[in-house]
Amino acid sequence: MMTIGNIYVIAAIAVVGGGLFGFDISSMSAILGTNSYKCYFNQGPEGPPYTDSMSCSGPTSLNQGGITAAMAAGSWLGALISGFISDTLGRKKSIIIGCVIWVIGSIIIAASQNIGMLVVGRIINGLCQWAITWGILIMFYISYGCAYIGGQNSNNYNTASFRVPWALQMIPAIFLFCMMFFMPESPRWLARKGRWDECLQVLALVHAKGNKNAPLVQFEYDEIKEMVEFERQNADVTYLELFKPNMINRTHIGIFTQIWSQLTGMNVMMYYITYVFGMAGYSGNANLLASSIQYVINVFMTIPALIYVDRWGRRPTLLIGGAFMMTWMYANAGILASHGMVVDGGVGGVPEESMKVSGAAAKGLIACTYLFVASYAPSWGPVSWIYPPELYPLRVRGKAVALATSFNWAFNTALGLFVPTSFENIRWETYIIFGVFLTAMWIHVFFLFPETAGKTLEETEAMFTDPKGPKYIGTLAWKTHVQTARVSAIERGHSVDVENMGKESSSGEQSPDRIHVHADEKA
Repeated sequence: MMTIGNIYVIAAIAVVGGGLFGFDISSMSAILGTNSYKCYFNQGPEGPPYTDSMSCSGPTSLNQGGITAAMAAGSWLGALISGFISDTLGRKKSIIIGCVIWVIGSIIIAASQNIGMLVVGRIINGLCQWAITWGILIMFYISYGCAYIGGQNSNNYNTASFRVPWALQMIPAIFLFCMMFFMPESPRWLARKGRWDECLQVLALVHAKGNKNAPLVQFEYDEIKEMVEFERQNADVTYLELFKPNMINRTHIGIFTQIWSQLTGMNVMMYYITYVFGMAGYSGNANLLASSIQYVINVFMTIPALIYVDRWGRRPTLLIGGAFMMTWMYANAGILASHGMVVDGGVGGVPEESMKVSGAAAKGLIACTYLFVASYAPSWGPVSWIYPPELYPLRVRGKAVALATSFNWAFNTALGLFVPTSFENIRWETYIIFGVFLTAMWIHVFFLFPETAGKTLEETEAMFTDPKGPKYIGTLAWKTHVQTARVSAIERGHSVDVENMGKESSSGEQSPDRIHVHADEKA
């Protein structure tokens, strides 16, 4: 069977997996505001079988939270077991298994006859999640188009309006499943299993069209050998090591980076945006169209960060993004508190849409919501995933990042469950809660999150063990700075004093940056 060796094709196929998470987010966000969904899973008080109203209330706020949170709960479980599966079976087979699980989950979701079946399907889908903004955007517009299937009232709706987009989630997984048979296995996994000939073949295929003697192939092959030997020497590392005095500060920073990324309220905005726009007076397909704009903003505002985040640095990006998000969250709270009118039973019988604003206040609510997304997308969106791995020495990095990611999904689950009941019961104060989270987040980042951009492993180690700073904390966070200029010089081939790039870390490991510079000299 032919094996794909073009690195760009391999990357493009891998990106398809990223669309799955986005598909799941927007397929729920776009659907939960449609009357067909609300009527089919209706739990009253409005609409059949409770009343003869043309609109339905949908699931109770708590059950809707459970439906939404089910995916994140499955993802939390998936994050815990994925490392074991991929290390045992290999990256390629793990992705194939993930595709099969995703298709099974999508079939259950699309065929759901009740809320319990829907929750089970979403938990299964959550087991194999990856994230990318394009998937969110694409699936939202697919769901928007499907919203026109059937009528818009409780007596003429068509369940195909939500079953079709839920079923379409299978398409990228089926494509990815088929393409994985033509993809090479991870050379690093092959090396860890002692399959060195296959490892060399993959490197030659990807980097040199099959030439095993190419300098780049030999260099990366030697680098993998060094890495495998390093891992063998450190095979005794456990999660307990992350909580030793010299490591616990870094562990807490990595965990809270992921926790704060959820407590910003961004994923809640993604899931429940139709409630916000419902309170602003939008309904039906007009609500979906207005809501879709935030997904467009999310995609295009992520681009600047992908280009400039190393130049900006981690701290300034997190702090500026946090300050803007805090502003828009408090502004939304103020708009609803001063101009909102409480609606008993919710707008259109939807309890989560517990308030209503109109005129300039409604436009302000919508504008602040868009601005919130535009502030998150280039800041906490990408940096919350880039930052944690840079904090740790190689010895513990894998376990540390896995632990931090599990907290991301745990808080995603909790917030998905909490917000619908929060909108119903405490209304505008929901925004105050997230505003307070954002305020605490900003203070936490300013005082305890050091800059890591452009630093080698040795420099990061020296920063956290700086004897001039507090014990086990090191250099005070606000005294750390971006150092990407020197890394850029190395990449351009300029001369750099390699031996002074950093000192040996306390664990005695060597910086990969040092190895790469030697490779340039060798070339």
